[in-house]
Amino acid sequence: MQTTSDSLVIIPTYNERENIENIIRAVFALEKSFHILIIEDGSPDGTADIVRQMQPVFPNRLFMIERQGKQGLGTAYITGFKWALTQSYDYIFEMDADFSHNPADLPRLYKACADHGVDVAIGSRYVSGVNVVNWPMGRVLMSYFASRYVRLITGLPIHDATAGFICYRRCVLQTIDLHAIRFKGYAFQIEMKFTAYQFGFNVVEIPVIFINREWGTSKMDSSIFGEAMLGVIRLKWDSLIHKKRKYR
Repeated sequence: MQTTSDSLVIIPTYNERENIENIIRAVFALEKSFHILIIEDGSPDGTADIVRQMQPVFPNRLFMIERQGKQGLGTAYITGFKWALTQSYDYIFEMDADFSHNPADLPRLYKACADHGVDVAIGSRYVSGVNVVNWPMGRVLMSYFASRYVRLITGLPIHDATAGFICYRRCVLQTIDLHAIRFKGYAFQIEMKFTAYQFGFNVVEIPVIFINREWGTSKMDSSIFGEAMLGVIRLKWDSLIHKKRKYR
């Protein structure tokens, strides 16, 4: 069994016992070798127990950081990013546990960065139309127009600013001051993309099909979008005051 990899997939979890084993096995079944880091926020449904049972099956490939209680999506990924940077990974991924992001698309994001010089590869729902399956129309419209709003306010040339299926080159996460990332919900996704773009990194959208979860409960609510709507104004204002020095 191959235990070395240049790629780490970070998966935050809270009450994902219906999905976690299947998503782990799906990633490890890919021809390209990936490692997985679970950021587990004290799920009362036993998600962590399942991961612990699987770790001996996938030694040196499956890792977990356990935290006390729900601390927010943004802090979960920041925790994962910091851990990844202490290791030797060159490509660090964000991915959901619920199969809304197809693990089979991981190699496509990887190739964009590893073979084509992209710094941030985004699995985009909207770059080639609206590629969303089984979402209520109201939620599709809210998500789509939220991304349009982000483009209008910030000038960020990305169609899916709230996307959470992403590959970062190591240099991007080393350049961004992760301690300074302030948002915890979906505004975190916008802030990371906007900051990478400000530094001059090559940010590219790769079309994917987003499929709503079949098992478990969505963690999204209206307050998350409220944070994002107000957050982008603050991001734009701060960017006018504090100019980022270009990476290249």
